[in-house]
Amino acid sequence: MQVDLPLKIIGHGRYLPKRVVSNAEVEALCGLSAGWVERRNGVRERRWVTDETSSFMSAEAAREALDEAKLRPDQLDLIINASGTGEQAIPDTGSLIQRQLGLGKSGIPAMTVHNTCLSFISGMDVAANFLQNGRYKNILIASADVASCGINPKEPESATLVGDAAAAVIVTRPEPGDKSMIHNAHLRTYGEGAYLTAIMGGGSARHPRFANHNPEDDLFHMDGPAVLRMVRGFAGDFLEELYPGLSKSLVDIDVVVPHQASKVGLMMLERFGWPHEKIMSTLETLGNCVAASIPSTLYQAVRDGNIQRGQKVLIAGTGAGLSIGGMVITY
Repeated sequence: MQVDLPLKIIGHGRYLPKRVVSNAEVEALCGLSAGWVERRNGVRERRWVTDETSSFMSAEAAREALDEAKLRPDQLDLIINASGTGEQAIPDTGSLIQRQLGLGKSGIPAMTVHNTCLSFISGMDVAANFLQNGRYKNILIASADVASCGINPKEPESATLVGDAAAAVIVTRPEPGDKSMIHNAHLRTYGEGAYLTAIMGGGSARHPRFANHNPEDDLFHMDGPAVLRMVRGFAGDFLEELYPGLSKSLVDIDVVVPHQASKVGLMMLERFGWPHEKIMSTLETLGNCVAASIPSTLYQAVRDGNIQRGQKVLIAGTGAGLSIGGMVITY
């Protein structure tokens, strides 16, 4: 779906927790044989938090992005928390990021755009519309997820897959003549698959204070094979709606930055005729970091020189909901 919205990324930042967790550690936690995780999920290691919080990680990533953009924190006009997990129920994590940046008395608006693993894509879409109407100039989009706190050792497929991370970008309206923009953006949600990926507890339906509360409801659940089957059913049509020709080739797209859903999920992308070398991956060293996966992988691709100014980039993925989303940008 063509949208042609003005947006230029002028700063990138990332924060990775200090603790590196080996496959041997998670295999012992889940009662698995040596080598199971890398063979099954393609992950060699991941990061898990120790004393870091979501808002702390977002702020650390934001500081690096601000430095690259040559901006002070008080020059931000809007803070968007685009994370799949919140630090706490109330207040909104956006305000906690603002506070961590030393802006607690600034009045700079802060909010959350939450679409689980697709939160960064949705945050970019929202930011571009704000830039289009001129309401804001410099916008921080920060994605941080602490998935390690909710893993269920009884579900090794997901427990061994997820990692913690944060990444942030500063976006602004491009100058006249600058080709940076969002060309196409598209999102579809199929609530029929809502319970294939879920954390049932933590909300008003299954609150911890209820007498019959089951602690396992507070842990992450995912039926990976069912999610893949569902995605395979509509992915081709979705890609054609997003950008005609994508279901058969990359057309004129230079680089793909996908959500790091799983080894099988990344392999599935090559079935559309997308060259392996054009698909960026951080799954091996970071695992699936929920909403932080896409901006973390984007950060790595830019830092490694795999994405250059003026190139056309596809950002895409799936998330709980069940949702599928993507956008095509000129970087």
